[in-house]
Amino acid sequence: MTKNNNLFAVALITSLFFIWGFALNLNPILIPHLKKACQLSDLQSSLVDSASYIAYFLLPIPAAQFMKRYGYKGGILLGLILFSVGAFLFYPASIVRNYAFFLGALFIIFSGAAFLETAANPYITALGDPDGATQRINFAQSFNGLAAVLAPLVGGVVILSGKTLTAAQEAAMPPAQLNDYLNKEASSVQTPFIIIGVGVLIVAILLYRTHLPQIVEEGEGMEHHESLSLFQRMSSLFKEKNLRFGVIAQFFYVGAQACVGSFFIRFSERVAGMDEKSAAYYLTAGMFAFLAGRAIGTFLMTFINPVKLLAIFGITNVILIVVSVFLHGKFPVFALIGVEFFMSIMFPTIFSLSIRGLGAKTKEGSSLVIMAIVGGAVFPPIMGRLSDLTNIQIAYLVPAACFLFVFYFAIKNLKVKEVKLSVSH
Repeated sequence: MTKNNNLFAVALITSLFFIWGFALNLNPILIPHLKKACQLSDLQSSLVDSASYIAYFLLPIPAAQFMKRYGYKGGILLGLILFSVGAFLFYPASIVRNYAFFLGALFIIFSGAAFLETAANPYITALGDPDGATQRINFAQSFNGLAAVLAPLVGGVVILSGKTLTAAQEAAMPPAQLNDYLNKEASSVQTPFIIIGVGVLIVAILLYRTHLPQIVEEGEGMEHHESLSLFQRMSSLFKEKNLRFGVIAQFFYVGAQACVGSFFIRFSERVAGMDEKSAAYYLTAGMFAFLAGRAIGTFLMTFINPVKLLAIFGITNVILIVVSVFLHGKFPVFALIGVEFFMSIMFPTIFSLSIRGLGAKTKEGSSLVIMAIVGGAVFPPIMGRLSDLTNIQIAYLVPAACFLFVFYFAIKNLKVKEVKLSVSH
């Protein structure tokens, strides 16, 4: 590849980090929005996360197998097409105002995202000089963080109306007027998701027309490992104690991450008396704190053992959430913004600890850790049900418990002195 072509390829692969980051961080906007437009309980609205994250459980291994046959480029193209189709389906879903339709569209979007995330992290390291791999992946990950900041800001402006009716107000409205109100609310997703679908298709076309190098997998014992059946390879992975423990920790972490962000707007409305648009701005501040936390945390790792930092950040989040559960006003909202800051380094640190020493098993071991993202599908419904039974503040004890397990995972890994961060989510 020429230097210009290589830079263009890096730019295209980097855009994938932005694409899945933007989609995932729209969920905290979609949850209160669809709760209102489709008249849902907290438990029902939390299924937005379930439909999104379940794809990460079902797709990584099929994605890895698909890419072994058709290459990383083929996998990325399929992921982009699935992503675009899911985005376009938001239009008919909003017309019929059917929640199951919305969930199906989200599942297709994140099936595509699972392909992208499985491919993009290793691919970005292969584009160019191996000595610059760390710089390239850090650069790409910064766009994932940028997407996390922009998604709630853009979503809050173009999707949320700022008008939320109480149950009494809805009951007092004539059925035709209420139906018009709900249809108007649902229709606000049409334009942004059409734009997303078109944008992703453009990236797919550009990537199809761009030459990308093949990734050559290396590793001691690779030939023997590849000769085993998928079942045998997965069975051998489950014998890796460190990997098993890391998968569980990642399961709890992503569950906590999803819970904190997904119910942030509802929490802010109930505890601090904010309207949904104002709450979306605070959520944007939280995402900015997350981005800042990753940069600052990565810098601190040059002076502090990453595992110790993971332990400190984990127990700090437990304390901040407990504080947010028992206080009122805006302070609990600021505490949750602090939680976003301190959870920023957790995914890459847990990931790197989990796959340490896997050698030729690294690719499929990585797939298992990515599959643990299904925690984001499991814990929000638990939190939603607890909120329906009690209130949204008490429900935040669910992510507190998850962060407590992350703290435990870090304590158990304190003997590890060196951790190389190589992935983000």
